[in-house]
Amino acid sequence: MAPIRKPLVCIVTPALADANNGNWQTARRWSRLLASHYRVALLRQWPDAAMTERPAALIALHARRSAASIAAWAAADGHAPLVVVLTGTDLYRDIAIDADAQRSIGLAHRLVVLQARGPLALPEHLRARCRVVFQSTPARAALPRPSGFLRAVMVGHLRDEKAPQTLFEAARLIAPHEGIRIDHIGAALDPALGEAASATAAACPHYRWLGGLPHPEVQRRLRRAHVLVHTSRIEGGAHAVLEAVRCGVPVLASHIDGNVGMLGEAYAGYFAPGDAQALAMHLRACRADMAQADGSLARLAAQCAERAPLFAPEAEQRALIDLLNELLHGARVDMPHGA
Repeated sequence: MAPIRKPLVCIVTPALADANNGNWQTARRWSRLLASHYRVALLRQWPDAAMTERPAALIALHARRSAASIAAWAAADGHAPLVVVLTGTDLYRDIAIDADAQRSIGLAHRLVVLQARGPLALPEHLRARCRVVFQSTPARAALPRPSGFLRAVMVGHLRDEKAPQTLFEAARLIAPHEGIRIDHIGAALDPALGEAASATAAACPHYRWLGGLPHPEVQRRLRRAHVLVHTSRIEGGAHAVLEAVRCGVPVLASHIDGNVGMLGEAYAGYFAPGDAQALAMHLRACRADMAQADGSLARLAAQCAERAPLFAPEAEQRALIDLLNELLHGARVDMPHGA
């Protein structure tokens, strides 16, 4: 008897390997995690002239940027399962003001968010369609860390949503002799922020802007850090945060839904968005008792360790397969309102 052919699932991502950004990393990882149950095609848009077989389901990353593919899929067959994955800019900006993003979430049979507070950003009538799928990475051991100073690292391209100005201001509030060194990794997508980073490095010998680095080098530097700093003002579910948690590095993060949805309501390492003084105080507290088993750094590490299983690859794989099984093998797919 011939083996049963796996269903074909198409993942549409506005960025493929040439961009090497978060959308591409998610699409590639999901393709790998789904491979045991589905054949997966990665496309920049749907329909694709080279594809001769209609997929059983479409997963579209980004409600606004993949809007044309989402609309084309729904127009071809409104019953065919359609999943729309929402980014931070989708959730916390575009679905409130952008007609394409609004149409995309209305057409979707299922909406996916990447952290537990994501559903709260949706219109109430759409929340029943929403599923939380935490992103994942394998656990990695921390690497040897310096004992004479606190090494903080921030990972994220320099753009407005990441609010790197908060880190620049915190670096200027900290004196070089305080034993806190800050490495900032990320390309200057906004040239003005690149200039500000260079100016901060010139004024603060304890701050280094390293620019964009290959992902293995980013991971190595993160694993050698005592703490990750994450200053975003808009975030859908930052990969840098989960990578830090999975390698035992505690996080100092802005108190926004995208971070709280990953680290939990009770996490002790938050500061108000844009509050450089609070960030500097957190860094000083971590430095002051970094060698103590019950100090601030150790307590943050323990809280992160409790969250680590959420970001395990097997948990993400199970959530994705459950989502597709629900759509393809469960009850008849509900028609979205207005489709």
